[in-house]
Order: sequence, then C-alpha cells, then structure tokens
Amino acid sequence: MRIATDTELITFNNWTLRFKPSRTLSETEGKKRLLLLIHGWTGDENSMWVFTKDFPPDYWMIAPRAPHPAQLGGYSWRPPQPETFGRPSLETLKPAADELLSFVDAYSSMVRVDAEQFDVIGFSQGAAMSNVLALLYPQRIRKAGILAGFVPSGLEETIAARPLAGKPFFVAHGTQDEMVPIDRARASIELLEQAGAQVTYCEDEVGHKVSAGCLRALKEFLKD
Repeated sequence: MRIATDTELITFNNWTLRFKPSRTLSETEGKKRLLLLIHGWTGDENSMWVFTKDFPPDYWMIAPRAPHPAQLGGYSWRPPQPETFGRPSLETLKPAADELLSFVDAYSSMVRVDAEQFDVIGFSQGAAMSNVLALLYPQRIRKAGILAGFVPSGLEETIAARPLAGKPFFVAHGTQDEMVPIDRARASIELLEQAGAQVTYCEDEVGHKVSAGCLRALKEFLKD
C-alpha cells in the first residue's frame, strides 16, 4: 500500500487520520477547501492517498480510519455482520456517518478550514458512506466522487425527495468488478439521478479499482 510521504499521521478526538494541508499560502491564492477521503472495507487512513496525486492545491485533505475492525484485517464503517457481506444498509452505516460529520466539524474548526460545505471521495464501502453523507446531509456536500461503490439500501424515501438536485457527482466503475458488480453500479447511478444528482460517469474494463483514464477524469471533475 502506498503511503503519501507528504502527509501527517495524527490522533484527534479518538480518530486516527492522515492529512495533507492545503498548498494555498495566502488569501490572495484562493480559499482552502476540505476534501474528505473515505476508505473502503479492510482499508485504513493510508488507503486513499493513491488517488490524490495532482489533486487541486487548495484542498486540505483528510483521511480518517473507520471505527470498526474488519474481520479480514483493516477497518470497516459498520460493525462486523458476516451474513450481509457486501450489502451494508443505511441502518448499519448511519451511526458512523453521523460520527464522521461531527469529526469533520471539530477537525475543520481546529485547523480553521471552512467545512460548511466540503467535497468527499470514497472507495467501495467508503463510496457507499459518501452516498449516505450526501443523501442525508446534502447541504454539507459540494461534490462527491463515488469510486467502485454503490447506494446502500434503506434510502428509497430520501431519494424520492430529490435531495441532490443539481449536485455534481463523479462515478467510476470497472466492468470486471467482482466485489461490486457493474449492474449494481449502473443501478446506483439511476438512484443518484433520481435524487437529482448531475452524474459524470466513467466506466472502464478493470476490476475493483479505478482505471488510469477514470482517475484523470476524476481530477478534471475536481477542478473549479
């Protein structure tokens, strides 16, 4: 696993996280933006940095470790539930989503980065968490990147209310993904669009990862 050497590892409010400060040095260079990086099942605070090379310099990036140990090593955003492998629901993810939002508020206040609205990128289970955050708290999310992920069950009524009207989403998925099948990803895009999101979709012939072409498209999506 590649660990970004220009990041710092800290513990804050019982969270373990790795962060990379914004390279914006003064008010004249633009406003700092917070980017929340949410790792997948069995990942940790080191997992998401493989995607971040050449991301916009005004991002203050944070990658927290999920609160629950995963049975196969690493960490998870929900308690172990062997009978529902690969099928986390709103019910099982919402507690961690609420805790994560509280963490973002406390951390951003400490480092003095405006997080009234922030961007989020998640991979796999972390992408499901990103969808939960955006659908439950749309006023807090500016842009979302959904990498090899899905929309969890239990959000049907929320989606029907179109909480994501006009909100930019980037979705990347591999046609050879055996962990999250491509049909599930395509169905999730339909749900996001039903919720009002403006979805940019990148599909490539890869497995449970992000292709080089989709990563380039993601970087373009993040530019303002």
